[in-house]
Amino acid sequence: MSYQAYKTASSRTEDPRQTEYRLLGEVTRGLMEVRDAPKSEIRQRVAALDRNRRVWSAFAADCASSHNNLPDSLRAGIISLSIFVSKETSAAMRGETDVETLIDINRTIMQGLSPSGG
Repeated sequence: MSYQAYKTASSRTEDPRQTEYRLLGEVTRGLMEVRDAPKSEIRQRVAALDRNRRVWSAFAADCASSHNNLPDSLRAGIISLSIFVSKETSAAMRGETDVETLIDINRTIMQGLSPSGG
């Protein structure tokens, strides 16, 4: 997903937190589907990992925008987390680690975004 697509999705009637929750849910499901996939399904694994990384890159780009109204410390934290996700994704693509950490990160953020707040 491109940054523009993220912005477009955010401008719909859906509240930004709902959009972020939905996007994280989609990419997390994708990661869970390829978690134990055989090596022969490398394309699906890489596609799921890449989609997750692109969502996190969109989050970071949004946080870097001067129009973002989140507190500076939260914006910095999201950008830092996005950098970690990118590095962890590269390691998972090389087969150096599994996708569990990425799934855990997404689920944790989703808990914070959920209407009940956790």
